[in-house]
Amino acid sequence: MSAESAVIIYADGGCRGNPGPGGWGVLLQAGDRVKELWGGEASTTNNRMELTAAIRALEALKRPATIELHTDSQYVQKGISEWIHNWKRNGWRTADKQPVKNADLWQRLDELAGQHRIRWCWVRGHAGQPGNERADALANRAMDELRQVPAPR
Repeated sequence: MSAESAVIIYADGGCRGNPGPGGWGVLLQAGDRVKELWGGEASTTNNRMELTAAIRALEALKRPATIELHTDSQYVQKGISEWIHNWKRNGWRTADKQPVKNADLWQRLDELAGQHRIRWCWVRGHAGQPGNERADALANRAMDELRQVPAPR
C-alpha cells in the first residue's frame, strides 16, 4: 500500500469509577493529516471505553488502509489478536463457557478490523509516548465534558 493509505492510530479510553462516567479519545495520523476524535458515556466501564476508542477510530476511515493501531489496553490488544478466534469458534463464549463480556463491541471491532490490514500495538500507558498521551487527554476531555452537561430535570 502507498504511504498515503498508511494510518497511525492512538486509541485510549477510561472511566472515573468502574463503572462510572467514561470517555474515549483517538488520534489519527495519515501523512501530514491529523484528526482527533473523542466522546463519552455517562455510565460505562473502562474496557468498554477502550474498545469504543478503537471502534470509533476505524469507523472514521473512509477506505481500507494499512494501520498501526496503538493502545495501552492489553484487553483490547490481546483480545483482538489472540482471544477473539476462540470466542468466535465457541459461539462468543469463553473457555469456561461464560458469555464473552462486551461481545457487542468485540463483534463490531472484528467487523471493522476485517476491512483493513492492522498491526495491533500495545504501548505502556502514562509513559510519555506523545500519541498515547494525546489520546488519553482526549478521553479525559470527554469525561470532563460529561460533567458539564446539566442533569435532566
